[in-house]
Parts: sequence; C-alpha cells; structure tokens
Amino acid sequence: MCNPRHGDTSPFLPSVAARATPQLRIIGSKGSIFLISLKKNYQYLLPNSFIRKFAQKLLIQNNIMATTADIKNGMCIEFNGKTYQIVEFQHVKPGKGPAFVRTKLRNLETGLLIDNTFTAGVKIDPVRVERRPYQYLYQDDMGCNFMHTETFEQIIIDKNLIDNNDLLKEGQVVEVMFHTERDQVLTAELPAVIDMEVVYTEPGFKGDTASSNVMKPAEVETGATIRVPLFIQTGEKIRVDTRTREYYERIK
Repeated sequence: MCNPRHGDTSPFLPSVAARATPQLRIIGSKGSIFLISLKKNYQYLLPNSFIRKFAQKLLIQNNIMATTADIKNGMCIEFNGKTYQIVEFQHVKPGKGPAFVRTKLRNLETGLLIDNTFTAGVKIDPVRVERRPYQYLYQDDMGCNFMHTETFEQIIIDKNLIDNNDLLKEGQVVEVMFHTERDQVLTAELPAVIDMEVVYTEPGFKGDTASSNVMKPAEVETGATIRVPLFIQTGEKIRVDTRTREYYERIK
C-alpha cells in the first residue's frame, strides 16, 4: 500500500465493496491498480488482488454475501425463514461426490437443535448481530434475567437459547447478541474462561500430582459438574473453559 494522498473526488467506478460500507469509495482504476478512498480526504492506491479480498471481507461483515467457507461456530444465519445459530460444523471431502458441510443449528426462537448438511460453496444468509454487555442476575420460571451494565435495562432470555447456561453465576457479565435489523434478543455468550469454586469432589489420594491425566467429576458453585484432575479438592477455585466445559487451570 502506498502513502495516502489528499483529495476528495466523487466515486465513478461501481463496486460491491463500495456499496458494502459508506467509508469506502473506489475513485478510479488503471490496469490492475485501483484508487480508493477509505476516509473523506485520504486516498490509497491498491492492487486489484487486494481489492477483491478486502471487498469480500466487507461483504461478509455487512451480511451481503457469504458461503459455507465462512461458516464458524456462533455465527447466526437465516435458514428456511428462521434464525439459527451454528453450534457445530464439519467440512467433509468424500472420496467420491461433492464436498459438503455438516452443521448443528440452534433455532433461536425455540432453542431446538437440528442437523443440516450444506453443499460446499453454497451461499448462506448471515444475520447481522450486535453484541451488548449484560450482567446475569438470576433465573426464574420465565428464564435467565440480565441487566445492561450501563443503561440498567433488564431482559429475560430463555435458558434453552444459551449454551452451557448451568455455568452462569450471579454477577457474571456476558455478551447478549441482538439481531441488528430487528433489535431482537437472540442469545447470550459466556466469556471463554470463567472462575468457579469447587463445592464438592471426591478427595484425591496421596501422590496425585498436577502431571496426572486422570480426571474425576466435581460440582461447582452453579451446580454444574465439571471433570477435574485428581489433585483438585473441595473449596479450591478453578478456571473452566465455557466452550468445551473442560477444566482449564487451578487458581492459586
């Protein structure tokens, strides 16, 4: 990328990338070099190959275009007229026949999980999502109650829409996902790693060390059961990976 040069010129070269974001303007081209403006008064000369990659990224971020190659856990998509979150996926290339992608999808209205197989390369319809910080308060018959950390607005989310909801503890700050266009609550995501106190586990035996790979069940403060190394004792604090529900480390 060369140094920016000043100038404010009206765009005349159509581009899907320019339509994807109001900050991007493609001003002109000569051969494989494009003159673009990322801000009102700054212009850059970029090669065509960079423009293609940059435009594709912008299109995906703005939910204009995406394919199965862009699938990732946690992504929200519109599928068969409903909003789903991708819980699991696996790219498969069989010896014969076309490649495909196996997915497990959560319906963000009912919480039900379905299995679906996409042909590799087909277009998908991602949902534009906004993440907002909320603090978990408590759970009642209506669901899980959260409060916005700045506005103090309170919302309720069906516990079936939250992965590993039994790891939620009072006061925990999570990211609540909203459907940007509808301003609709979709789900909540826990931090990747959280601290927990072990309230009960069978006592270890003399000689159990941190190098042991043998695991045992342990109940943590929220009532969830996590498998921990043999040397972990009741009353100790541990870190848990909320994505895998696995023991991460002991807090010393």
